[in-house]
Amino acid sequence: MATRRCIQLFIYFLATCSSLADSVSSPVPVNKFLMQSYYDRYTILHDSDFDNFMSQAIPSGSSCGFVLRLSDLKRTLIGEGSHRSVSTLIKFQTQQLKCELLSYSCEFIIIERLPSGVFADPFELQHLVHRGIFSDVAVFGDTNLELPSFLSNRSAVEIHLLVDPNILQEPTDIKMELPLHARYQPLNESGYSTVEFGAPDMLVRCGTKGKVENHYCFFKLEKDDANLYGPHTVWRIPSGIKAHADLVSAATFIAALLSTLAIVVASLYYSNS
Repeated sequence: MATRRCIQLFIYFLATCSSLADSVSSPVPVNKFLMQSYYDRYTILHDSDFDNFMSQAIPSGSSCGFVLRLSDLKRTLIGEGSHRSVSTLIKFQTQQLKCELLSYSCEFIIIERLPSGVFADPFELQHLVHRGIFSDVAVFGDTNLELPSFLSNRSAVEIHLLVDPNILQEPTDIKMELPLHARYQPLNESGYSTVEFGAPDMLVRCGTKGKVENHYCFFKLEKDDANLYGPHTVWRIPSGIKAHADLVSAATFIAALLSTLAIVVASLYYSNS
């Protein structure tokens, strides 16, 4: 009976009983980063395309050698201005089955599908990897940091966090902070643009140490789950006021002209000297 239960619960997850390790297959692509597999198929990040990709790569209803239940999720914005961080606190409760976990290694994979108008700096995130904050991280999509919001596409950040699978036998908390930056926003009447953050996508990947496998267990957090979500996480980003555009353009032109004249006069004065 115990073996049959393990077979039923272990469909797309690496951490299974050793006697079943060779009997389970997975449709998940073999790329190290799941988002790389997405961008091998699609060129732009659309939520409908991503949901379709995930439904094919990891069919809904997949379960694990142990059952993780999300008990709480809290999201807050830290900082002010155009450079802020999204803080995420994830709380799990685990129902452990009688499968040996000591010989396995596990990692959480958190995918942040960023809204249009914000981006993550790949070089800044690599510093966090070097400091041991993340085990690995990559940015996908539009990584041109100089483009304004209305000329850029959405991007996604895939974060990997190594965890000891044995701590999952008890209630577990995971907290992380993702530094983000605002792009230049289009002009509007209020002087602010608003971007709203949706739910992160989470996976757990475990495998026998020293052996590469590609089975996943996918947890998708629904935005309309009232038990997990309070108010939406919203970032009000400063932008130019449309009514001031002519005044700002004129002032900028005059300042540039006066600066140019000053440089020319100074050059002529010192050349004569």
